[in-house]
Amino acid sequence: MDDPRPKLQAALKEAMLSKDNERRDVIRMTLSAIKQVEVDARRELSAEDVVAVLQKEAKTRRESIEEKERAGLMEAAEMEKAALAVLESFLPQQLSRDEIEALAREAIAQTGAAGSRDMGRVMGVLMPRVKGQADGGLVNQIVRELLRD
Repeated sequence: MDDPRPKLQAALKEAMLSKDNERRDVIRMTLSAIKQVEVDARRELSAEDVVAVLQKEAKTRRESIEEKERAGLMEAAEMEKAALAVLESFLPQQLSRDEIEALAREAIAQTGAAGSRDMGRVMGVLMPRVKGQADGGLVNQIVRELLRD
Protein backbone atom coordinates (compact mmCIF):
# COMPACT_ATOMS: atom_id res chain seq x y z
CA MET A 1 0.00 0.00 0.00
CA ASP A 2 1.39 3.40 -0.98
CA ASP A 3 1.82 6.07 1.66
CA PRO A 4 -0.61 8.95 0.94
CA ARG A 5 1.53 11.55 2.78
CA PRO A 6 3.68 12.54 -0.23
CA LYS A 7 0.50 12.97 -2.31
CA LEU A 8 -1.02 15.06 0.47
CA GLN A 9 2.07 17.29 0.69
CA ALA A 10 2.15 17.77 -3.10
CA ALA A 11 -1.58 18.52 -3.20
CA LEU A 12 -1.16 21.03 -0.38
CA LYS A 13 1.51 22.91 -2.34
CA GLU A 14 -0.63 22.80 -5.47
CA ALA A 15 -3.70 24.08 -3.60
CA MET A 16 -1.66 26.90 -2.07
CA LEU A 17 -0.27 27.95 -5.45
CA SER A 18 -3.69 27.85 -7.10
CA LYS A 19 -5.24 29.64 -4.09
CA ASP A 20 -7.80 26.86 -3.61
CA ASN A 21 -8.51 27.68 0.03
CA GLU A 22 -11.12 24.97 0.67
CA ARG A 23 -8.89 22.18 -0.64
CA ARG A 24 -5.88 23.64 1.18
CA ASP A 25 -7.76 23.73 4.47
CA VAL A 26 -9.01 20.14 4.17
CA ILE A 27 -5.52 18.86 3.36
CA ARG A 28 -3.99 20.82 6.23
CA MET A 29 -6.60 19.46 8.63
CA THR A 30 -5.86 15.93 7.41
CA LEU A 31 -2.10 16.31 7.77
CA SER A 32 -2.69 17.74 11.23
CA ALA A 33 -4.84 14.73 12.19
CA ILE A 34 -2.10 12.38 10.96
CA LYS A 35 0.54 14.28 12.95
CA GLN A 36 -1.67 14.22 16.05
CA VAL A 37 -2.02 10.44 15.85
CA GLU A 38 1.76 10.14 15.45
CA VAL A 39 2.32 12.32 18.53
CA ASP A 40 -0.26 10.39 20.54
CA ALA A 41 1.20 7.03 19.49
CA ARG A 42 4.78 8.30 19.85
CA ARG A 43 5.80 6.67 16.58
CA GLU A 44 5.77 7.32 12.87
CA LEU A 45 2.67 5.90 11.21
CA SER A 46 2.84 3.25 8.52
CA ALA A 47 1.06 3.73 5.19
CA GLU A 48 -1.81 1.55 6.47
CA ASP A 49 -2.11 3.69 9.60
CA VAL A 50 -2.24 6.87 7.50
CA VAL A 51 -4.99 5.36 5.34
CA ALA A 52 -6.88 4.46 8.53
CA VAL A 53 -6.67 8.11 9.66
CA LEU A 54 -7.97 9.22 6.24
CA GLN A 55 -10.84 6.75 6.50
CA LYS A 56 -11.71 8.00 9.97
CA GLU A 57 -11.76 11.58 8.71
CA ALA A 58 -13.95 10.56 5.77
CA LYS A 59 -16.34 8.70 8.09
CA THR A 60 -16.58 11.80 10.28
CA ARG A 61 -17.48 13.84 7.20
CA ARG A 62 -20.16 11.34 6.10
CA GLU A 63 -21.77 11.45 9.54
CA SER A 64 -21.59 15.24 9.56
CA ILE A 65 -23.29 15.40 6.15
CA GLU A 66 -26.18 13.26 7.42
CA GLU A 67 -26.59 15.36 10.56
CA LYS A 68 -26.52 18.65 8.67
CA GLU A 69 -29.01 17.42 6.07
CA ARG A 70 -31.38 16.27 8.84
CA ALA A 71 -31.07 19.70 10.44
CA GLY A 72 -31.81 21.40 7.11
CA LEU A 73 -28.37 23.01 6.87
CA MET A 74 -27.90 22.29 3.17
CA GLU A 75 -25.12 24.83 2.59
CA ALA A 76 -23.06 23.38 5.44
CA ALA A 77 -23.77 19.86 4.15
CA GLU A 78 -22.47 20.86 0.70
CA MET A 79 -19.24 22.15 2.27
CA GLU A 80 -18.82 18.81 4.06
CA LYS A 81 -19.46 16.95 0.80
CA ALA A 82 -16.71 18.98 -0.88
CA ALA A 83 -14.34 18.15 1.99
CA LEU A 84 -15.30 14.46 1.72
CA ALA A 85 -14.52 14.51 -2.01
CA VAL A 86 -11.05 15.88 -1.27
CA LEU A 87 -10.42 13.18 1.35
CA GLU A 88 -11.67 10.40 -0.91
CA SER A 89 -9.23 11.47 -3.63
CA PHE A 90 -6.39 10.31 -1.34
CA LEU A 91 -7.97 7.01 -0.29
CA PRO A 92 -7.33 3.76 -2.16
CA GLN A 93 -9.92 2.79 -4.77
CA GLN A 94 -13.02 1.68 -2.90
CA LEU A 95 -14.72 -1.64 -3.63
CA SER A 96 -18.17 -1.54 -5.18
CA ARG A 97 -21.17 -2.96 -3.35
CA ASP A 98 -21.16 -5.97 -5.72
CA GLU A 99 -17.48 -6.66 -5.05
CA ILE A 100 -18.04 -6.47 -1.28
CA GLU A 101 -21.04 -8.77 -1.59
CA ALA A 102 -19.00 -11.34 -3.55
CA LEU A 103 -16.24 -11.27 -0.91
CA ALA A 104 -18.88 -11.55 1.84
CA ARG A 105 -20.39 -14.62 0.17
CA GLU A 106 -16.91 -16.20 0.03
CA ALA A 107 -16.35 -15.45 3.72
CA ILE A 108 -19.76 -16.91 4.62
CA ALA A 109 -18.95 -20.09 2.69
CA GLN A 110 -15.48 -20.28 4.22
CA THR A 111 -16.77 -19.95 7.80
CA GLY A 112 -19.90 -22.07 7.26
CA ALA A 113 -22.04 -19.30 8.72
CA ALA A 114 -25.73 -20.10 8.92
CA GLY A 115 -27.31 -17.07 10.56
CA SER A 116 -26.85 -13.72 12.19
CA ARG A 117 -25.27 -15.29 15.28
CA ASP A 118 -22.27 -16.19 13.06
CA MET A 119 -21.75 -12.60 11.96
CA GLY A 120 -18.66 -12.10 14.13
CA ARG A 121 -16.84 -15.00 12.50
CA VAL A 122 -17.71 -13.76 9.01
CA MET A 123 -16.63 -10.20 9.80
CA GLY A 124 -13.40 -11.52 11.31
CA VAL A 125 -12.54 -13.20 8.01
CA LEU A 126 -13.89 -10.47 5.74
CA MET A 127 -12.57 -7.24 7.28
CA PRO A 128 -8.86 -7.98 6.74
CA ARG A 129 -9.64 -8.62 3.05
CA VAL A 130 -11.40 -5.27 2.55
CA LYS A 131 -9.27 -3.17 4.89
CA GLY A 132 -8.73 0.27 3.40
CA GLN A 133 -11.00 -0.50 0.47
CA ALA A 134 -14.47 -0.44 1.99
CA ASP A 135 -16.42 1.33 4.70
CA GLY A 136 -16.93 -0.98 7.68
CA GLY A 137 -20.54 0.12 8.06
CA LEU A 138 -21.35 -0.89 4.50
CA VAL A 139 -19.57 -4.24 4.92
CA ASN A 140 -21.52 -4.85 8.13
CA GLN A 141 -24.82 -4.00 6.41
CA ILE A 142 -24.13 -6.35 3.47
CA VAL A 143 -23.13 -9.25 5.74
CA ARG A 144 -26.21 -8.66 7.90
CA GLU A 145 -28.44 -8.81 4.79
CA LEU A 146 -26.78 -12.02 3.58
CA LEU A 147 -27.06 -13.72 6.99
CA ARG A 148 -30.66 -12.73 7.65
CA ASP A 149 -32.38 -15.67 9.36
